[in-house]
Amino acid sequence: MIFLIEYNRRRGELVTFKRFADDDRRLAANERLQLELELNRRGVEHEVVILEASSEAAVRRTHRRYFETLAELVEPI
Repeated sequence: MIFLIEYNRRRGELVTFKRFADDDRRLAANERLQLELELNRRGVEHEVVILEASSEAAVRRTHRRYFETLAELVEPI
């Protein structure tokens, strides 16, 4: 699976989370580009990434900072 994430670093908040099938890689990349262009045009400084993982659970485990609060992150897994 492919995941498009928009993250507000200043607030520590997930803004956008979209799922794509593995064969929609081009669509995901195009949506990422369009999102980055729109954010740049508006002067919004958010992190935009595409991640690939076997499942949503896997991406939530390997990239916890996008999904958990700071307090949750410092707790042992």
